[in-house]
Amino acid sequence: MRVDEYVTFDAVGLAELVAKGEVTSAELVAAAREAAQAVDPRINAIVETWPPDDDPAPGSAPLAGVPFLIKDLGVTMAGRRTELGSRLAAGHVASADSFLMRRFRRAGLVTFGRTATPEMAYSTTTEPVLYGATRNPWDLGRSAGGSSGGAGAAVAAGVVPVAHATDAAGSLRIPAACNGLFGLKPTRGRVSMGPDADEVFNGLAVQGAVSRTVRDSAVLLDQIRGPEPGDPYFAQEPSRPYAEEVTRSPGSLRIGVLAHAWGGQRTTAPVADALSRTVRLLESLGHRVEEAEVGLGADWEEFVLAGARQWSANLTASVDEVAAALGRPVDSSTLEPPVLAGYRYGQQVTGAQFVAALALRNRIARSLGRYFDAYDILLTPTLPDLPVPLGTHAEGAETLDGAGWLRRLFDLSPFTAVFNVTGTPAMSVPVTADPGTGLPIGMQFAAGYGLEGRLFRLAGQLEQASPWSGRTPAVWAGHPTVRSR
Repeated sequence: MRVDEYVTFDAVGLAELVAKGEVTSAELVAAAREAAQAVDPRINAIVETWPPDDDPAPGSAPLAGVPFLIKDLGVTMAGRRTELGSRLAAGHVASADSFLMRRFRRAGLVTFGRTATPEMAYSTTTEPVLYGATRNPWDLGRSAGGSSGGAGAAVAAGVVPVAHATDAAGSLRIPAACNGLFGLKPTRGRVSMGPDADEVFNGLAVQGAVSRTVRDSAVLLDQIRGPEPGDPYFAQEPSRPYAEEVTRSPGSLRIGVLAHAWGGQRTTAPVADALSRTVRLLESLGHRVEEAEVGLGADWEEFVLAGARQWSANLTASVDEVAAALGRPVDSSTLEPPVLAGYRYGQQVTGAQFVAALALRNRIARSLGRYFDAYDILLTPTLPDLPVPLGTHAEGAETLDGAGWLRRLFDLSPFTAVFNVTGTPAMSVPVTADPGTGLPIGMQFAAGYGLEGRLFRLAGQLEQASPWSGRTPAVWAGHPTVRSR
């Protein structure tokens, strides 16, 4: 299969071709590798590729034969490196598949590489020292987001139609917004984090994917959802497959709109204009849309401080575990300044402060939960601004302590982390783009606990009403000029 043909299909479409015998899995992987060779020297999204060891029978699973990339964090594949984007873990080889990896294999996906992440996923841009910055395929001078920035850039550039991603504060939705993709953060407990963890960052982190089409994310979530032995809790299974929800009508929804973030950060003019256009689109589809006053249940500074304590305490434990396992020091030779600052800050967090941070998490979840009685959906911009220039996050970072770094991340992405705290599902949808620059702009839609089905129904409707599949970035494997470089 030629690359210019390959990039016109989503994952479900490719699996259908394999099932019909019109193309083989090996041919799809060859096309994906060719696409990677064409675009990755410019975007630096892929850390490593390898000859795949999966060869699913055609039609044996919903995504049988589809090329796939996993993130360099959050999932382990036996015999393959998992380096966490960090010099501290450089060269580490996983000894076994995680539960999630087993489910990827069971879905029929053919994994042939891993994508870039910032160090320890501790940033909302992907610019690690270990492998260098990932660039946005829409504008190479801008960030691809993070922490799943490698996944976002690779999917946007046409290497694969869908890729693994994680989300602890927006790490899936932010790259989706930056790269013009669909990305849904599932409900806490929807996908197992085992067997090496029961929960990550005390339940803030979840597993998922970024994709070019809504149905790809729905089909993949159907394949990876559900509990595994030993999980401490799990979300109730949906009444029907998510793949079926995409084509069902969402009905007339009550949608509350938050134009500006809880911390007082102003939404920039291009994003505010995109939000207004999204509201008009929703109204034209029969939804009832109004501005909403949504109380956080805490002062923003309280939120940031509690987040810093919870994040950094977890980071410190993770760093110590990796350092001990690999026999490496924890200092500036192994960690970047923001992560080292977070590590040191975490060493100072007391048990009482940590418990208080968890109590604040509960307060915020209870406060926001009440608003899902008044509204079916909450709508915000995914980000308050267009994708920022590379280097923005790093400016003066060496002077920040652990709390200062978290404050910077939350200021740059003030809408997303709240829904990790609540544990409720939220998605970024590339409804529109900035007319001036052509850059994609993501809109975030959040629903109550366990209501991914509602989000998929709305996303499917928006995809039909305002298609985004025809919008492709400057660095796109389907462009003849890109492949000829």
